[in-house]
Amino acid sequence: MQNNRFLFWLKNARCVALPQSMLPAFTAICAAHASAGFSWIWTVCAVVGVACGHLGINLWDDYFDYKKDNQNIRNRLKNSGIRARIAKCNYLSSKEATLKQLFVVAALFSATALLLGVIIFLHRGIIILIISLITALLGFFYSAPPFRFSYHGLGEVVIGFVFGTLLMSGVYISACGEISTQLLLISVPIGLLVANVVYTHAVIDFEADKALNKKTLAIILQKKKYISSVSFLLIFLPFLLVGLGIFFKILSSWYAFVFVFFYAAVYLFCIILQFQNGERKKIRPKWWLGVMENWEKIETAELDWFMIRWYLARNLLVFFCLTIAIVSLII
Repeated sequence: MQNNRFLFWLKNARCVALPQSMLPAFTAICAAHASAGFSWIWTVCAVVGVACGHLGINLWDDYFDYKKDNQNIRNRLKNSGIRARIAKCNYLSSKEATLKQLFVVAALFSATALLLGVIIFLHRGIIILIISLITALLGFFYSAPPFRFSYHGLGEVVIGFVFGTLLMSGVYISACGEISTQLLLISVPIGLLVANVVYTHAVIDFEADKALNKKTLAIILQKKKYISSVSFLLIFLPFLLVGLGIFFKILSSWYAFVFVFFYAAVYLFCIILQFQNGERKKIRPKWWLGVMENWEKIETAELDWFMIRWYLARNLLVFFCLTIAIVSLII
């Protein structure tokens, strides 16, 4: 029974989104593996801490969104004809869990992440504590008042910084006790791709978020040409940065293998433009776009229009991280 409850909260914490944090963490570990001070103990602690922190952030997002009555508003939006993703917080609206229970579980995940950060700090130095505290504050205030970064066009910036440079630096230092220029350079394109997952979400949910008065970056930009320009940068700039790193000999030429997946970036940008232009052509998963789990259930819930683009944004991050991780292990 307890195990079922744990799985219940894992699902509600959107563990399906864990690749956004676990892949950057795994990439940082692969980059650190050959260092003299590498330690599996602190590496595992860091990974568990990252996972708990990520799940906690997701639950805090649900908690503060639900307190604003956004779930009921989203249902009304759908009934009025606005295409809205209404799967979020259904465990609260269905009374399977209470707001108080959500608060407790979110706090437990967050406290576990911070505790592990403190333990690693005792062995790796003050920089780990600083990274942990900055990450905790940015993650909590992503949707919590008074800052509500995700409601003021700063959500993508926060997520990109937290899951890119902060996360990868923290895991790398935890693993080997030092930092490297290569790791910092790699963390920027990966952070951009994580931000792109969130930004793609905002682009697809534009009308619903606008009705909710949620000022995402897409809503602040307003015009389609500006919105699509930011999508273009978030999707393609990571490839340019890797290319520049190789050109200036900061990165090994082996990292050019990331360009094998350039086709996925082009396809993602095209279907985002298609959505923006109001085209509602049905798109089904293809093997060369990566894994898109539970597709039949997604179609039944009529969320395929949303998930096909979200999955591909996530999978582009997966392709990019795995390539860099493998290269880091063999060079």
